[in-house]
Amino acid sequence: MKTETLLPLGKLDPGLAAPDAPLDVTQIASQANTVDQLGYQTLLMEETKDDLFQVLALAAAGTQRVRLGTSVSIAFARSPYVTAMSAWTLQKLSHGRFELGLGSQVSGHLRRRFGMQWHPPGPWMRDYVNAVKSIWHSWQSETPLRFTSTHYNLNLTVPLFTPGPIHHPKIPIQVAAVNPYMCGIAAEVADGVRLHPVCSPTYIKQTLKKVIDAHRGDDSPFEICLKPLIASAADSDTLAERTEIARARLAFYVSTPAYRRPFAQAGLEDLAIELSALSKAQRWTEMAGCISDDVLHQWVLVARYDDLASAVKKRFAGLIQRIEIGIPVNSEKDHRCLEEILTDIHAI
Repeated sequence: MKTETLLPLGKLDPGLAAPDAPLDVTQIASQANTVDQLGYQTLLMEETKDDLFQVLALAAAGTQRVRLGTSVSIAFARSPYVTAMSAWTLQKLSHGRFELGLGSQVSGHLRRRFGMQWHPPGPWMRDYVNAVKSIWHSWQSETPLRFTSTHYNLNLTVPLFTPGPIHHPKIPIQVAAVNPYMCGIAAEVADGVRLHPVCSPTYIKQTLKKVIDAHRGDDSPFEICLKPLIASAADSDTLAERTEIARARLAFYVSTPAYRRPFAQAGLEDLAIELSALSKAQRWTEMAGCISDDVLHQWVLVARYDDLASAVKKRFAGLIQRIEIGIPVNSEKDHRCLEEILTDIHAI
């Protein structure tokens, strides 16, 4: 199983609290180099508070081996051409190590944060990914751009604005998904799917994998990537604290209507409605108490560091190909511990 991580290395989920500290962009190259040395498959960057393409450019300059990916870039906040160009530049800078993760985002964010129009995301994502691929093909083959779909009509090729071919033109694309329909789109047009933490092992096995298998048109590799909810620590007391933080995060996810399907499928629709009402009333401190231990352990992987790799194997072996995982690295001992965890997971 392949491993992935975000910067800062070992960043812990804050639950419903604010993160401990922002990403220090002046330390990107150094931290990325540490990730490279640890043996991670991919170093990811989220689109939250910093421009993820700029951060990954800094990471590319400080690494030699590790792949670099967006997890995820908000597709519909950018034109396909802008995204294609950012990816093309990063692919050149990293000498072929870049991967493009794309997400749709919900209507409220697209309209009220990005100032964009909203359309049904599934068909739009299909057109978007195919548009990006067509743009790349035009640049690499040095042929006129010709792409027409419901959402895009791209046919203007101007030499001044057209990048030339590159040595590594194959840029993998992964699409973020929660629901079966978008998962099917990912299987149809992309090289992998990036699943949200609300996708439990049961939901992946019983619902999403069936959709993926039904929509794959050939035997080309397709990777299921997951960022699961994890509570892990070196000792039992700290593990108990981190478990409660994960419980708060899970409560927030259950309360979010866009994530309801996995919980409803598990018979938790009433709980989701209850937590949604608490969320709207901003009664945040009450929400975690609604998550029972049974529900917690369906979604949160809880294990001490020395048991973490075996817990990952028990939960996800044969189900996913990549897992986002990490522990805080504040000492050489932590560094060695993480190396051992990654080595064991890679053997799964």
